[in-house]
Amino acid sequence: MGLKGKLIASTEVKCGGHLIHDLLHTNTHQAANISPTINHFEVHAGEIGKVGTIINMKYNEVELGVTPLYLLNLMDTDGQEKTIKYEIEAIDRYKKSISRKVISGDLLDFYSSFTIISSCEQQWITWIFDYEKKIENNPEPLNFLDFILNVTKDIEGHFLKK
Repeated sequence: MGLKGKLIASTEVKCGGHLIHDLLHTNTHQAANISPTINHFEVHAGEIGKVGTIINMKYNEVELGVTPLYLLNLMDTDGQEKTIKYEIEAIDRYKKSISRKVISGDLLDFYSSFTIISSCEQQWITWIFDYEKKIENNPEPLNFLDFILNVTKDIEGHFLKK
């Protein structure tokens, strides 16, 4: 059995967490049009906004410490292309949370299980990664967290432009 981990990050969003939750819940496909780090978005099975839906995505991940932070939002196709396929496990409209279980893709090269939970309240969005490393010296998923936080900021910027 591998080493279990939990990574939690909260970030303030000036547009309001409810707007980001609504986009992630009912218009997930729009994130690919908003963030330049998402290259491809596809509903593999099911329907957007429904439990059991399977999403396939390709995205660019940069290696922390290699790419200067100020360039991350300027990047278009720089970085390494990664894939992720996940299933929507749970949606709580009252708590504005969505739970996704990774079922294939690059993350599973390092982790035997990986769950992504987003929750929003007022001006905050919180991302929680629950994972189990395949081997103890596998890295923490900090590059993936950086990708998720950058997509969050891209979505926030989209709403602030309106």
